[in-house]
Amino acid sequence: MRLLYINPNSTATMTEAVVEAARAAAPGHEILGWTNADGPPAIQGPEDGAAAVAGILRLLPEARAAGAEAIVLACFDDTGLAEVRAAASCPVLGIGQAAFHLAALLGHRFSVVTTLPVSVPVIEENLRGYGLMGQCGRVRASGLAVLEVEAAAPPTLARLAAEIAAAEAEDGVTAAVLGCAGMAPLVRPLAAHTGLRLIDGVAAAAHLAPAVVAAARG
Repeated sequence: MRLLYINPNSTATMTEAVVEAARAAAPGHEILGWTNADGPPAIQGPEDGAAAVAGILRLLPEARAAGAEAIVLACFDDTGLAEVRAAASCPVLGIGQAAFHLAALLGHRFSVVTTLPVSVPVIEENLRGYGLMGQCGRVRASGLAVLEVEAAAPPTLARLAAEIAAAEAEDGVTAAVLGCAGMAPLVRPLAAHTGLRLIDGVAAAAHLAPAVVAAARG
């Protein structure tokens, strides 16, 4: 199956990391990765998200021509999900959406560990829209910018590990959802510091998208 991950921001190195994580999660499928060159370098809050949508939509004819069987929007805010889904010729998932639903399907109550406080209302609104706010203990902002997370310096890993530890100690949850596409390569090092199940939306979408495509085909 051919799955196309579209990175709504313009940082190509993040796209490459997303594709690597998706291929590791779904080695039996063909994973493509495209970067929205017209997007902001990082999506941090609703204004950045709104600025990215037009560029994503412009990629849809190319996605159709490339034979994409599903599109995954690789921004945890699920940037443009409704608009892209309405315009696309194939199923469309967001990595936030995929992570939340996978956590629920696995029976977990979860907290979300994300980047800056400006992203928290967006994520909470998405959770309410998906009917999954009741499964969520808390949406936690680490205070790290998206590109800091992507760079993955040791202090960044330590800060994320500390926020996950706080979720484990305080939120009454059994899983932590990693709330940024830039966290996809960090699952293994972060898992070494917690007893919580870590759920990454990039991998979650790779697992769920083929089932959605099959269901859409009837």
